[in-house]
This record gives sequence, C-alpha cells and structure tokens, in this order.
Amino acid sequence: MEKKASESFIIMNEMVMPNDTNHFGNLIGGRLMYWMDIAAAMSAMKHSNLPCMTASVDNLSFKTPIKLGNIVHIEAKVSRSFNTSMEIHVRAWGEDPLSKYVYASNEAYFTFVALDQNNNHKPIPAPLLIPETEEEIKLYEGALRRRQLRLVLAGKMKADDAIELKAFFSNNE
Repeated sequence: MEKKASESFIIMNEMVMPNDTNHFGNLIGGRLMYWMDIAAAMSAMKHSNLPCMTASVDNLSFKTPIKLGNIVHIEAKVSRSFNTSMEIHVRAWGEDPLSKYVYASNEAYFTFVALDQNNNHKPIPAPLLIPETEEEIKLYEGALRRRQLRLVLAGKMKADDAIELKAFFSNNE
C-alpha cells in the first residue's frame, strides 16, 4: 500500500502560558519537544493507520525562542517510510498574536515505528510514501542518508555499510 506525503500532514497549535516558560519568559525547550512529538505521532498514525511509537529524534534545532503569550504553530508530515519505521519532518513557528509577526523557531526529524495492535505491539510494515512536491521529494531523497546516519550513530549499522551516506560525502569533495 502507498500513501501520499500530503495525507500525513498535521497542523497543531498551542498558546504559551506561564507554566510553559522558563525564567526568561521563553517557552521551555522540553515542552516544545513534547508538543512536536505529539504532532509527529499524529502524522505517523495518520500515514500508517496504526498505533506508533517514537524511536528517535534528531537534528532538533532551536533557532528563535518563543515568548510567553505567543502562539506555537507546529507542522508535521511523513518524509519517508522504510519497512516499519517512518521519518517525520516537524517544523515549529512562533507567532505574536498582537503584531501578527510569525517567525521560524524549531525543526527536527522524528522517527516512529508502526506497531501491530493485535500482536503484542510488535513492529509492522508501514505504507510506502509517495512524495509529490519539490520539497517532499527533497526530504524523501535525504531521508535515507539521515536514516543511515542515525543507524551508524546508534551502533546498528557499520559506517562502511552506509552507502548513501558515504556517497553523499564523496560527491561533495
């Protein structure tokens, strides 16, 4: 079975309240990561029609803090599916609701695993992904390199076996 990347698209919004902030009046990073994880989970479940579990988070970049009273906009979409795992690209923006100023805040790649509901929650194949837009194709093509890097760093793949990753570095010399 195959599904379009657009079918997994999620938009989630939250308002930054006092209990969400640090002593600088900025959204606590862990709270944003929590919200991003929820958005990524919804995207993975929407793609797979199965319960899913977070397997990893990487390349979480904190660019601009989000202030107390601002609105957080989180977008998540599956960028590629492998066998049982799916990579979800997540972006977060802040918005000052009074001035309507919207600014990029964070970005990350989450990996989720689809789980069988009837077999002790064992990993189960997820639908293949069909990228359509130029951005979806770019994310899709880069996902294999990101996956190989994750596996090498986790000790689940030998660096010599990371062919896509090695090709990326040898082509850019």
